[in-house]
Amino acid sequence: MTDKNRVVIFDTTLRDGEQSPGATMSHEEKLEIAQMLDEMGVDIIEAGFPIASEGDFAAVSAIARQAKNSVICGLARAQLPDIDRCWEAVRHARRPRIHTFIGTSPLHRAIPNLDMDQMAERIEQTVTHARNLCDNVQWSPMDATRTEHDYLCRVVEIAIKAGATTINIPDTVGYTAPRESADLIRMLLERVPGSENVVFATHCHNDLGMATANALAAVEAGARQIECTINGLGERAGNTALEEVVMALKVRHDIMPFTTGIDTTRIMGISRRVAQVSGFPVQFNKAIVGKNAFLHESGIHQDGVLKNVETFEIMRPADIGLNETNIAMGKHSGRAALRAKLADLGYDVGDNQLKDIFVRFKALADRKKEVYDEDIVALVQDASANTGDDHLQVKHLRVVCGSDGQSADLTMIVDGQEKTVHATGDGPVDACFNAVKQIFPHNAMLKLYQVHAVTEGTDAQATVSVRMEEDGRIVNGQAADTDTILASVKAYVGALNHLIVRRTRAGKDGKEISMYSH
Repeated sequence: MTDKNRVVIFDTTLRDGEQSPGATMSHEEKLEIAQMLDEMGVDIIEAGFPIASEGDFAAVSAIARQAKNSVICGLARAQLPDIDRCWEAVRHARRPRIHTFIGTSPLHRAIPNLDMDQMAERIEQTVTHARNLCDNVQWSPMDATRTEHDYLCRVVEIAIKAGATTINIPDTVGYTAPRESADLIRMLLERVPGSENVVFATHCHNDLGMATANALAAVEAGARQIECTINGLGERAGNTALEEVVMALKVRHDIMPFTTGIDTTRIMGISRRVAQVSGFPVQFNKAIVGKNAFLHESGIHQDGVLKNVETFEIMRPADIGLNETNIAMGKHSGRAALRAKLADLGYDVGDNQLKDIFVRFKALADRKKEVYDEDIVALVQDASANTGDDHLQVKHLRVVCGSDGQSADLTMIVDGQEKTVHATGDGPVDACFNAVKQIFPHNAMLKLYQVHAVTEGTDAQATVSVRMEEDGRIVNGQAADTDTILASVKAYVGALNHLIVRRTRAGKDGKEISMYSH
């Protein structure tokens, strides 16, 4: 690799990212994120907008003193006080940078009421002032992609002659398409004198969902600095996402022979931390760092990745520091995925047991959005506790509860015969247990009734444990279901089935003859 193939990563999470409404970070959080960026190999950290507030100035100044590797940059408008304040904040960095900007499109020129010549004079004055303070100066013509090409070439040339070392071309409103992004960089490199002596940068917003594509197109055309943020955080629809451009360059090195100094194994860690401190959760299907980015629920996909992960993954989770399973269990999952998941959880099941668990799993997956590992463990335990050979089986349950009273309509199979009863109680569970007792009278005492939510959420699967005692015989029953009441009845009936087995064994020993108490 030669230097011309090195792409510089400029991260503006702490400046443009924090400008997202609601994404404000505390002083300590900014320092923490800056340290993580520094350690992962980010070339330039835009730490803030020093003149915006005392807090921003303090944060930029502290980050400048803290950084060990990265260039620390502050943002300043094209005004001398802004530039002076910015320099005061970054001057203690090992490698400081001043980034100054002004809007150059017709829409933005109208706001300060400057004509083309007046704006050109302002650019020359402010860039010169910044360069007199710092030998690393970046200049940006805000809304460059909607600026007249001739005028853009003119002001870029002025900024270069005034001492700017980096020229950033922002797509401020996310209006550009990839071809336009590349053509713009190519035009500037061809038409502007001195362009070969500076680094051209690209800063793309994601209003039309093309920020990453635009940034990569600009790099192919000759830009060598990408401005981006962690998780694509930023104003409106956000910016180019650091993780997307870095991994795109890594995966498609065959057509984009560029390199960066980013330690990609740190990506997931900083992504999750930025999501926490900014209050902006990462969407599940977000490229690279989304929760679903490496998960497979379809049975066909799961079978494929279990045999060869490259069938449905173009990068490895470990590449971004993710060491979690890539199998998401849901209603589309197949037997191969379930067997693999059971093996991961420590269960070696036979074909018949797998068949039974798979049926239960499919029924559960139809009722839940996501099936967690804990749900599967509960299914295994439930399958082990309840078999098709049980003397008592629950077929149908309907429960009515509320301020007017509680009742249960229960249908059970008792040794092949179907029985249905209606019962009431002090609560829905009590009504159900009374219904069971009507169908199968017994003298066993309920010693323990315990409900445990296996996972979080309103669709969480509940595991119910029941302990009963009859004539010194203690039996337990356990069942799991997203319906807590149904799980309670199944656990209660499961305990009675165990009691029947205990009675039968006692009868064979001559101590008890009747299988049933009635």
